[in-house]
Amino acid sequence: MGHGTMATPPTTTTIPAKTTLIFTYGTLKRGFSNHVLMQDLIRSGDSSFKGVYQTLDKYPLVCGPYRVPFLLNKPGSGHRVTGELYAVSPRGLSRLDELEGITRGHYVRQPIRLAAEKQGGGDLESCVVEAYYAHKSYDEKLWERSSGRSFGAYTENEARGYVKRKDRPQHLTFLDHIRIFVSSPCD
Repeated sequence: MGHGTMATPPTTTTIPAKTTLIFTYGTLKRGFSNHVLMQDLIRSGDSSFKGVYQTLDKYPLVCGPYRVPFLLNKPGSGHRVTGELYAVSPRGLSRLDELEGITRGHYVRQPIRLAAEKQGGGDLESCVVEAYYAHKSYDEKLWERSSGRSFGAYTENEARGYVKRKDRPQHLTFLDHIRIFVSSPCD
């Protein structure tokens, strides 16, 4: 073939930006206080809802200060956790990372295995996605504080008493709130 007979590919590709699959188990789910961010991301095309899923392994899901939910990276303890899966653009991911305090040591984003909740049973497909876990600097203390009790889903019941970030004492950091919570006696 001579030069110039092959069409040159366009310089701008129309391949969509790589999305990250994010498993949400708490306030980002539909019906909870931080879902407004997911709605924003869906409106701007930076996120799409993929369905309701459950973790393949058991994990502790506990409530910390102000009824904030925390997934602890302790596979084998707790329950199989039910949550929602979203495909998120790089721009959407940076907004979620900001909300979850990734750079401030609040949460860490790490892989988690999910089983597809197939209607009518059948074979379970599994996939590896990402989730926001409690940061390792305090997850052990949070697990001790919960006395080994956890739940399989963050529901209205667990969320009762949840306090939005703007309504918490502003002179304390998120990590201060956690430190005070884990050092206080259980109710």
